[in-house]
Amino acid sequence: MKPFKVITDPEAFQLLADETRRKIIYLLRAKEMNVAQIAESLGLTPQAIYHHIHKMRDTGLVEVAREERTGHFIETYFQATAEVFYMSHGESGSSALAEKSTADALKALPRLGFNVEASTAAVARLTEIDRRLGELGEKGKWSERLEGFDDVGFFTKQEVAHLANLLTMTDAEFAEWLKLYKEFRKILRSTVLESAAVPPRKG
Repeated sequence: MKPFKVITDPEAFQLLADETRRKIIYLLRAKEMNVAQIAESLGLTPQAIYHHIHKMRDTGLVEVAREERTGHFIETYFQATAEVFYMSHGESGSSALAEKSTADALKALPRLGFNVEASTAAVARLTEIDRRLGELGEKGKWSERLEGFDDVGFFTKQEVAHLANLLTMTDAEFAEWLKLYKEFRKILRSTVLESAAVPPRKG
């Protein structure tokens, strides 16, 4: 499994728009599983899971990790092809999916006590800023090199890549990064309704 993978296939964008397939990817990032195990975890039939797995294999989202013989049968175990998937926003399908992801994240904020209401324009701009932030520097380069760090955990790898990216940004890139991040925060705070404004931190 690679630490990251850039998705450019429009069909893969559509597959990831489905919640069940996203759950399968989440499970297969954590460990290798066969169809029966995935079905049990999600409360679905093996037939339904196999249908999803077949489509995701064709688009390179999941792959065969190993095969294990049990009696006269061969059990196939699958894994996600990457720990993190990055979407290339060159296609309209990927942009729509990215905006949906941003909108879904904003809708979940009330569960943490933030009463937000974001316009379509705000969601689109937040998504665009997030895309540009991901382009600055050479984070992908570091993620590729970190693939061989077998003694480093997944979340630590992400943090190492982030730190290396900040250290190697040009001054111009870092200035743009700061400017965009400030704009992102300003737009985000503007979505919070006045009756539930974000309380200032003490100190």
